[in-house]
Amino acid sequence: MDKPAAALAELEPVITASRMRLTALIIATALFMQTVDSSIMATALPAIARSFGIPPLHMSVTLTSYLISLSVFIPASGWVADRFGSRQVFRAAIIIFTVASALCGLAPSLWFLVASRVLQGMGGAMMVPVGRLVLLRSVSKIQMISAMSWLTVPALLGPVLGPVLGGFIVTYFSWHWVFDINIPIGIIGVAAVTVFIPDIREADRGGRLDAAGLVLSGLAIAALMAAFETIGRDLVPLSWTLIALAIGVGSSIIYTLHASRHPHPVLDFSLLAIPTYGRSILAGSLFRVAIGAFPFLLPMMLQIGFGKSPLQSGLVTFAAGIGAIGMKPAVQPLIRRFGFRATMMINGALSSFSLMLCAFFSPAWPGLLMSALLLVGGFFRSLQFTAFNTIAYSDIPRARMAAATSLYATIQQLTLTLGIVIGAAVLEASVALHHHGSAKPADFAIAFILVGLISALAIPVCATLATDAGESISGHHKIN
Repeated sequence: MDKPAAALAELEPVITASRMRLTALIIATALFMQTVDSSIMATALPAIARSFGIPPLHMSVTLTSYLISLSVFIPASGWVADRFGSRQVFRAAIIIFTVASALCGLAPSLWFLVASRVLQGMGGAMMVPVGRLVLLRSVSKIQMISAMSWLTVPALLGPVLGPVLGGFIVTYFSWHWVFDINIPIGIIGVAAVTVFIPDIREADRGGRLDAAGLVLSGLAIAALMAAFETIGRDLVPLSWTLIALAIGVGSSIIYTLHASRHPHPVLDFSLLAIPTYGRSILAGSLFRVAIGAFPFLLPMMLQIGFGKSPLQSGLVTFAAGIGAIGMKPAVQPLIRRFGFRATMMINGALSSFSLMLCAFFSPAWPGLLMSALLLVGGFFRSLQFTAFNTIAYSDIPRARMAAATSLYATIQQLTLTLGIVIGAAVLEASVALHHHGSAKPADFAIAFILVGLISALAIPVCATLATDAGESISGHHKIN
């Protein structure tokens, strides 16, 4: 049996294109709710701090508590989905996230809000990987590129729209609405999942939940993220950051040894031996560092460096989201024509260049010109994001799909967070080195150049892929 035929042997019956788009859109809407919530929260922090009568700096715990909860519970998502069914878990995750959002909007104190954010993180941890798993189990591999292109947009559009929406709500309404807007979306999402999402079940992987592995991986992720969030930012004593870093690294080593002996580890590193999955993880991580830094650096540059208002900044950054949406019709024809390897190498270079081009933005530039360049860059980044997220699953056996989504989502969350940390660290280092009172355009330029170069490091990794990599889902071999 040739390679394409072998790959097709595991496929489900092909669903119609309209049903595929509906399924992807429903899941994308739920993920959009989560990505917008993550980015909108930062805009509302000063207003929430005033409401509680506490210093704004103390509000950082509301961000880190959510991120840590999200990262700690993501590793268990694959086992939970296999045990209880991916559709049921995805629907339950939306309910948990929605209820937690309502509790956040009712919070009378900081610690009530923090507890609600932890609950929100638990729901979000299941929504991200399990939502992707629902989609992967609902469509055939040949439909995967088109389906994943719809799923990619929220990851890129949410961080762009979040600050604009947050600023508008806080300015003209109340900070409570920042969370309350999730309620109608969540209710509609639960109804849509119940009615339209197929109840496709896979055989249980077997075995009990790797509780020891969950504790070790959770401790490693939480400690590493805490260290990443605080290093060099004077938020906590340096000794605390170093202790967190040591705990994170030590727990990671112990977990790796544990996973090598456990028959069903909560994070299965043996999946990295599959070339398309392993290369996607490595190259995609380098790319996502830049993607994580971009929505942090760009609004900061426009507002602090260029002196634009939040609304003016939002109108410029919105163009990147439009470019991401405009990518969807083109992604499948491009990958089908050129294949994953060539597309990811060429588009990777264009994506990196578009990031570094932001370093040359100037307050004197017309907003329309910056928007036009961001629109084109949004197209390139969205195409690259979709390619990484799709080829990763091209050779994954169906029985291991849940484990693959758990590991992929965990690493994705870590690298996106690392991107914010690197962007902030480079910015602060440049400000200190040049003795600037606050960040200037030149400081942002250095940060954009660096994250663009980090993104470019993914190109030689993509070059190690086989020329026919992912052809079972791209259809590239059929036209060669």
